[in-house]
Amino acid sequence: MERPQSSLNSRGTLIQTEPQLESSLSEPAGEVIEAVAALEGDILILGVGGKMGPTLAKQAKRAIDRAGVAKKVMGVSRFSTPNVQEDLHAAGIETIPADLLSEDCLQNLPDTENVILMAGRKFGSTGNESLTWAMNGYMPGRIAERFRASRLVVFSTGNVYPLTPVSHGGATEDSPVAPIGEYAQSCLSRERICTHFSSQFGTPMAILRLNYAIDLRYGILLDIAEKVYAEETISLEMGSVNMIWQGDANAVVLRAFVHCQSPPLILNVTGPETVSIRYLASRFGEIFTKSPRFEGEESPTALLNNAARCHQLFGYPRVSLGQMIEWVAEWVRIGGSTLHKPTHFEVRDGKF
Repeated sequence: MERPQSSLNSRGTLIQTEPQLESSLSEPAGEVIEAVAALEGDILILGVGGKMGPTLAKQAKRAIDRAGVAKKVMGVSRFSTPNVQEDLHAAGIETIPADLLSEDCLQNLPDTENVILMAGRKFGSTGNESLTWAMNGYMPGRIAERFRASRLVVFSTGNVYPLTPVSHGGATEDSPVAPIGEYAQSCLSRERICTHFSSQFGTPMAILRLNYAIDLRYGILLDIAEKVYAEETISLEMGSVNMIWQGDANAVVLRAFVHCQSPPLILNVTGPETVSIRYLASRFGEIFTKSPRFEGEESPTALLNNAARCHQLFGYPRVSLGQMIEWVAEWVRIGGSTLHKPTHFEVRDGKF
């Protein structure tokens, strides 16, 4: 199918290549530069090879460089995805190939003042639940004990909450947790185990419950835009979602170190809107001049986070929902590369 000719987005910047995209995702705001400059010690990112890790590492490194301070950014991963390690090296990030489930590898990691725990497992959990629990529960406990003298920012997920009424505005950090399915349960175990070690050793931590980071190569917006463009059916059962530009989520992670405490600070991380799937598909339909195809009806509940506390601490995201929609539509129109990793946002039974 012939793709329409590209046009400029509302910022006047055309994102047509992965280097341009990586630059946008890793661009540090002034507040990030200030936060990194004031932070004592180096930064170690565990699980840097995943979808979000490389741009987080690059944003940290760019902030350090602009602040003119002497700090290292180090990334740990198995580096199973081709070219990730080389790309990080080229950006000035030290890489350490390691299996974090290996005790020898874990103990050989450098003592570091600031540690970000990203490593975990979601897709493929059904049928291999034991590995998911090891990655999401056991391994974080070993890391929390190993780096008990550090500050830890720990990734979690909004999946630890139950489905909530759409009209209620999403679960807050004070809402009861009730994870659906073993993936979400294992993520709650990560939180509980890290909290235990924070209390035992006085380790300052922040636990970030993220829903959902948006890149042009993956994410809910890409999932919907591709279906609209290909004239495929879109499920409406999970009728509403939250999302945040990955670059803005990266900024929250790097600014969270100053708020680490014991017991840990719990913080929802997402955008300010409760976004309708029907609206998103209709908006992409307008851009592509196509009629979206739907199946099912919107359920009265959805997996939703309320990130008002995060916005109070750090301000609203710099990239708006409208901007994300335009960028993703442009990316789909020009046939931009993707990771071929659908989010499965429509799943309601917790089976990934």
